[in-house]
Amino acid sequence: MEAFFNYIKELFTYDPKNPLLFTQFNFWAFFLLVFAVFCLLKNRRVWRNGYLFFVSLLFYFKTSGLFVLLLVFSTFLGFIIGIRTDALKDKLSGNPDLRLQRNVKRRRKAWMISGVAINLMVLFYFKYAYFFTDIYNNMFHSNMQVVNHLAQFANHFTGTATFDASKILLPVGISFFTFQNISYIVDVYKCKFRHASNVLDFGFYTTFFPQLVAGPIVRADQFIPQLYRPYFLGRRQFGIAVFWILNGLMKKIILSDYLAVNFVDRVFFDPSLYTGFENLSALFVYSLQVYADFSGYTDIAIGVAMLMGFYLPKNFNSPYKATNAAGFWKRWHMSLSNWLKDYLYIPLGGNRRASLASYLILGGMLVVVGLMAQTTWTTIVVTSVIGLLIAVYIIFPRHRREFRTNVNNMDTMLLGGMWHGASFNFITWGGLNGMGILIYKWWKKQGSRIRVVATELFFALFLVADILWPSPALNLGVVWTGIICVGTMIRYFIVDPLCDKFKHPKFKTNAALVWNIFQTFVFITFTRLFFRSGSNLPPAEANEKAWETAKMMVNRIGSKWNVDVIPDIIASYSNIFIVFTIGMIIHWLPERFKRRYRLWFASMPLWLMAIAVVIAVFIIYQFITADLQPFIYFQF
Repeated sequence: MEAFFNYIKELFTYDPKNPLLFTQFNFWAFFLLVFAVFCLLKNRRVWRNGYLFFVSLLFYFKTSGLFVLLLVFSTFLGFIIGIRTDALKDKLSGNPDLRLQRNVKRRRKAWMISGVAINLMVLFYFKYAYFFTDIYNNMFHSNMQVVNHLAQFANHFTGTATFDASKILLPVGISFFTFQNISYIVDVYKCKFRHASNVLDFGFYTTFFPQLVAGPIVRADQFIPQLYRPYFLGRRQFGIAVFWILNGLMKKIILSDYLAVNFVDRVFFDPSLYTGFENLSALFVYSLQVYADFSGYTDIAIGVAMLMGFYLPKNFNSPYKATNAAGFWKRWHMSLSNWLKDYLYIPLGGNRRASLASYLILGGMLVVVGLMAQTTWTTIVVTSVIGLLIAVYIIFPRHRREFRTNVNNMDTMLLGGMWHGASFNFITWGGLNGMGILIYKWWKKQGSRIRVVATELFFALFLVADILWPSPALNLGVVWTGIICVGTMIRYFIVDPLCDKFKHPKFKTNAALVWNIFQTFVFITFTRLFFRSGSNLPPAEANEKAWETAKMMVNRIGSKWNVDVIPDIIASYSNIFIVFTIGMIIHWLPERFKRRYRLWFASMPLWLMAIAVVIAVFIIYQFITADLQPFIYFQF
């Protein structure tokens, strides 16, 4: 009995070496206890919501320790500003005084701006202190060090040296709950809904533990109405919830963790120790790993929430089925993409115009890239891009409106990249995705002949540049533009004419679909090079080490390969390639087929479902590594 109580005590205390993860037995023991009490309160709305609010705070404490106080502060800040904003709006009801209306509108806007600004300042302090300190040091050739002022204050207040003031730790999931809070404040200001009726309900919305630390980002207008509905869990909903939980665990442990521990992490730790083929393979395998990791978390979160009668938004829609870069971002991390569209892209002017803020953001980001660049080539490229943009704007006045709307696209992707991490690599990653979207927008407006000429021109430019200034990066450019050039010519001069001649429009459509998916997947995979090399690094080291890792990997992939060793490499990593292939095949299965087997699982008799669960858990257990991997998006 004493051992049992000690286990319960351990379950509800914070251990920084063992945060509460969905992949741990401790989490499911924790959830079982939480759900048992929840079942007693499920029909008593106030008690239920209040209970889940405090349970969610406990979950965050188990994940992040005293940073739970930051979450409490963010919660109360959003709640108070929502109340004040609505209270001012109520003053306007039926009052014709124009002077009073203008005054109240200004005060409401001031409350909204204050709430957004405070949330962003907290986020910037914890997430971007090292980043902006590096920029300052690069600009003024100084050696300023980051100091944790909150830790200094806590040590001074307690009269101890408990907290380390020499570094700033990043609270888990701070970007997610900050963005969620901002969306609530802005939507209350825009009168999309009224503020939450009490702090327990609002606290439950902002801290709901299944999605707290890695999303999806939940909108208040989607979730808060669910707080006031009676609890309902039908037979099919229960089956679907269990399916999502098992599906998420399989993605995380069988795909993500297995691929990471046995291959990806080894290559990215020191790319110079591996061949070009191994480096390239690690990039493609990482594309599946990061998808399985993040969508696996989302699946588990959706399933756990559904068991408690709440529905979280869909966050992924088979993103590697996308046929272009723009389509990819409509399928990947959909809650963030929609958030950026509604609270950044549209306020900047959307597809109508570019505001002054649009140009300031783009100019500022380009300056930052120039200052943080690790090579002269990067500075030259950034300067060239700025010059090219100015030239295009001056020379082509008819396209200025399109140019201005493209500025908003690029701003959104650059800031989206910076949201993921405070390093030069994440900005590069966001910029490359932005360029991919802009190129696609131009490409879809062109005829087949212009497309062929454009691909030939790009191939020729890379070929000439590689002859004049040989480098691994230019070698990669020659190979990839060559593949695109040949593929484009085959499509427009061979496949399309033959299909038209022999009346095979379906083959023509399917061939184009496969080719577009292939190009998009390769492009997205290449951008992952900069995403992965900036991950899992302390902020103080991220810029320098991430750039070195990316450069090293490009050099290995772009250098001459010894093709004789490739069969031996495939044989030695046969399990990795088999798991990767199976994972991609499952990912590319038709959606209607996936929906069918979800419903088939949900409709099983309970005894058969229980057997399926036991078998699934047994299989998952075989893949569990000694050192459980945290979810990748915890760091964001």
